[in-house]
Amino acid sequence: MTKKLYLPLLVAFIAVLASCGSKLGELSSDYFTVTPQVLEAVDGKVPATITGKFPEKYFNKKAVVVVTPVLKWDGGEAKGQSATFQGEKVEGNDQTISYKSGGTFTMKTSFDYVPEMAKSELYLEFDATIGSKSVSIPSIKVADGVIATAEMVEQTLSTATPAEGTDAFQRVIKEKHDAQIMFLIQQANVRASELKAAKEFGQEVKDVNDAVNKKISNIEISAYASPDGGYDLNKGLAENRQDNTAKVISKNLKKAKIDATVDTKYTAQDWDGFQELVSKSNIQDKELILRVLSMYQDPEQREQEIKNISSVYKTLADEILPQLRRSRLTLNYEVIGKSDEEISNLASSDPSQLTLEELLYAATLTDDASKKEAIYTKTTQLYPSDYRAYNNLGKLAYQAGDLDKAESYFKKAASIQDAPEVNKNLGLVALSKGDKTAAESYFGKAAGAEGLNEALGNLYIAQGQYDKAVSAFGDTKTNSAALAQILAKDYNKAKNTLDNVEIADANTDYLKAVLGARTNNSSLVTSSLKSAVAKDSSLAKKAASDLEFSKYFTNSDFMSIVQ
Repeated sequence: MTKKLYLPLLVAFIAVLASCGSKLGELSSDYFTVTPQVLEAVDGKVPATITGKFPEKYFNKKAVVVVTPVLKWDGGEAKGQSATFQGEKVEGNDQTISYKSGGTFTMKTSFDYVPEMAKSELYLEFDATIGSKSVSIPSIKVADGVIATAEMVEQTLSTATPAEGTDAFQRVIKEKHDAQIMFLIQQANVRASELKAAKEFGQEVKDVNDAVNKKISNIEISAYASPDGGYDLNKGLAENRQDNTAKVISKNLKKAKIDATVDTKYTAQDWDGFQELVSKSNIQDKELILRVLSMYQDPEQREQEIKNISSVYKTLADEILPQLRRSRLTLNYEVIGKSDEEISNLASSDPSQLTLEELLYAATLTDDASKKEAIYTKTTQLYPSDYRAYNNLGKLAYQAGDLDKAESYFKKAASIQDAPEVNKNLGLVALSKGDKTAAESYFGKAAGAEGLNEALGNLYIAQGQYDKAVSAFGDTKTNSAALAQILAKDYNKAKNTLDNVEIADANTDYLKAVLGARTNNSSLVTSSLKSAVAKDSSLAKKAASDLEFSKYFTNSDFMSIVQ
């Protein structure tokens, strides 16, 4: 009796299984591919595209399977976005997989990068149910580790150069002193009343000549005649005024025993001076007179047309023309500033004796960071309303690796003046702290700042825009520029850049090793990595798990360097 009942029940159970499909089970990693094959950190993320396949007669018609990418490393893991799939008899909106023919799928995922991911493995985990019953599907490893070369921007960025608030110091400043000798209409003699002006001018020449920090360049005498009257008459008057003025000045120089070059010239009809005086005056019909000057170029026609404006000509004769009958005296001289030695000594002994520009310049005369800091600090005390010393203190702090101190100084500088170089520097700090949005905002307000393209290049690396980074760096020879070129796979340019970095450091050598690995140059890998580790021993541990060197993990020379 029992046997008679058992057989029909068994047949019925098999029929049920056949109608529902399989019970699911272990999947092979051969059914899954990951792009890129080796994961890579880009813009602070580790993106991956997973293409998978459920084979024929695998997916139970009543099954629901949730697939979750999980990146695992020693001591931690990160889960990506899940995807859900359903059998043919499940009511839902997820992708349906056929029992008979199976089905393929593509899912994108991304993980927030952390350095520990360099030595990690990507798994797919499955959460499956058939009806109300849970089904176990073993997890599958689909990829190894994360290449994080792009994240080296954090190290290369530390050598970026903040923009400096430059001084406007000039050792030699050109100065001049002007005076005038006036003449009566149609006369060229220097009147007794005008000798006083010549004497005062001579005293100014003597004072400059006697000053220890001043040097006379030359004296210019420019004589003029007003544009009324004929050209020949005015030419003679202007020339005589030039000669008579030169005699007076030369006599005074000789008496004072001053050897100075005297250059002379004359202008027969001073139409330019006439136009300038009229344009600045309030006389009647001013615009009409100026229009005449623009319409006619012939001197005689100009004069006649202006005389035709009878209502105003007398005013011109009384107020404008007399001012044009003159000789202009110009003393050109140079003010010689303090020597570098004097400035350096005063910067340390008595900074209050220096001007703002001299103090800022003093800081450029030393390579000692502590001395620079002392000078800039004193400058902020003596000239607190100028932003440049605060900015430069921030630069020193940035180069010393103290980002918080640098940011504080840069913000103080920005509170005084929203200068391009300050915004560039604040952008560097923001980028160094991982705030790419703030960095981009600051750089947008830094047009004209020195080194802005270098800063933008670093930002583009951090954003994963490698081609734009290469373009921004141009021919700059820095670690950051080489990093961008490696990431953009422009290996020839990267080699040239790394060979010409002005101050090569451990990161320079490490990048050369990466370049060697990517171009199958084993000797470059080992020689460069050996040099890098000698300069910074921590790079041995980094290289030991860096998948850039995965094919060298069994190389005895490589392992002897990183162990």
